[in-house]
Amino acid sequence: MNNNEHLEVVRHSFAHLLAAAVLELYPEAKPTIGPAIENGFYYDFHFASPISETDLGKMEKKMRGVLRQWEKSENWFSKREVSAQEAKEIFKGNEFKLELIEEIVGKGEPITLYTTGEFTDLCRGGHADKPAELNPEAFKLTHLAGAYWRGDEKNPMLTRIYGVAFETKEELEQYLAMVEEAKKRDHKKLGPELDLFTFSPLVGAGLPLWTPKGTLVRDLLDDFVWALRKEAGYEKVEIPHITKKDLYETSGHWDKFKDELFRIQTREGHEFAMKPMNCPHHTQIYARKKWSYRELPQRYANTTTCYRDEQSGELAGLSRVRAFAQDDAHVFCRMSDAKQEFLKVWEVVYAFYSAFGFSLRVRLSLHDPKAPEKYLGDEARWVEAEKILRDIVSEQKVDWFEGVGEAAFYGPKLDFMAKDAIGRQWQVATIQLDMNMPERFDLTCVNEKGENERIVMIHAAIMGSIERFLSILIEHTAGAFPLWLSPVQARVIAVSDKFQEYASKQVASLKEAGIRVELTEANETLGKRIREAQQEKIPYILVVGEKEQDEKTVAVRHRSVGDLGTLPVSELVEKLQKEIKDKAL
Repeated sequence: MNNNEHLEVVRHSFAHLLAAAVLELYPEAKPTIGPAIENGFYYDFHFASPISETDLGKMEKKMRGVLRQWEKSENWFSKREVSAQEAKEIFKGNEFKLELIEEIVGKGEPITLYTTGEFTDLCRGGHADKPAELNPEAFKLTHLAGAYWRGDEKNPMLTRIYGVAFETKEELEQYLAMVEEAKKRDHKKLGPELDLFTFSPLVGAGLPLWTPKGTLVRDLLDDFVWALRKEAGYEKVEIPHITKKDLYETSGHWDKFKDELFRIQTREGHEFAMKPMNCPHHTQIYARKKWSYRELPQRYANTTTCYRDEQSGELAGLSRVRAFAQDDAHVFCRMSDAKQEFLKVWEVVYAFYSAFGFSLRVRLSLHDPKAPEKYLGDEARWVEAEKILRDIVSEQKVDWFEGVGEAAFYGPKLDFMAKDAIGRQWQVATIQLDMNMPERFDLTCVNEKGENERIVMIHAAIMGSIERFLSILIEHTAGAFPLWLSPVQARVIAVSDKFQEYASKQVASLKEAGIRVELTEANETLGKRIREAQQEKIPYILVVGEKEQDEKTVAVRHRSVGDLGTLPVSELVEKLQKEIKDKAL
């Protein structure tokens, strides 16, 4: 068992411990399920009366008390297999456990119970081997949340208790410190403070509205991706935001995602859908004519908004929304060209993310051969496609790992994982090899022999969605974007009204040089105006007074470095233009 697997069973054991403690404090509570999750665990309960986060402290204390009792018991996670009738008798009165028992019986699986001390739970297993592995100083209950039973809003609302757990107290403290830093960087807080985006109850949850500053940032990011793609031979295309359901039935998306679609009924009774992804539309641009192999690859790029009917409880700032813009691209090529086309996208990915200081790992996302029903196409084609991707990551000599079961339903992919400034890992860009959609849409080219040859399709998203990428970038930079991306790159501040005219002239010179610059009115103290510029994360603050006016200079202050002395505006312009061109961090 590797360290990650060991931590998972430890965290799952803490979930059992939480359930035991809750039942001692609230005997009327009904435990449901309690899995291990990233960094910790949770357990869902149905309580007879509401609890609050002020109750978490006494739950933690009770967990430590129960753990001391468990350490003395002789039945540390002892397993026994029982009949459905016996299980139902043990959990009578708990309709949630009874439903799980019926589900297990329906699948023909054994019903297993695990007991430690006086506590017994319905469980498939995977627990710590001995009490010493549960460090009482290395866990903490963090917060509560509402959760519908089985994720269905038609079911009862449960109370989910979250906790974090590690092997040592030091690891826990490091994680909690990171969480506190993450709160300061929270894009849901910083985005509105920096006037980048807003939400309106009249428009609806999960539907962000972009301000002039936020729109500028989005456009700059999209322009950067397009410049990289254009160099790699891509062409822009455009598509509508709705489609007949027939398109998604043919692609296979309808059966898999129909519950996540916004559907539209026309006056004539036809059913349409708001597009949740762009790839099926792009197949139809390719399908408009017969292509010779000499005309391939065809590379289409398209930044466009997609729509998914996410549940209200799943929405989270820009991280998960109902409307999101994908910087999407699709390559239509022969299988023999797939590796070369992957490498072109690879270069774009690394050029883009290096501009923000992200370090990348690559996950080779494979299908799960034990669950063939989740994927389109036959096993032989999957093996062939996965070999191409494995060869790529092996030859590139990068930090990579396999993710079995992480493939898209139509093909394997390379997912790029970015580590941010406070150590969190995010999935960002993705390159996917699709052998199945060309089959379903009968996409071919005419090969050297004059025969119709089946092609493949490569899906390539660099940011993934602009919304989600910006949520990551805001938190990575704490809102202090690099100069080239900052909505306002410089602010000029006159010491007093006497120097406002001189300040205006410097603003004009900077604007003429293409610098995004603002001038403040001298109606507040100098200190307050400097603090406001710092709070707005403006990269350069330029102060002018009598000395600067006499010497035809500006006093330059950088938001992170501090005082840079005085410079003639011409030298400052040269400095800023170079920093912008180099996309310096």
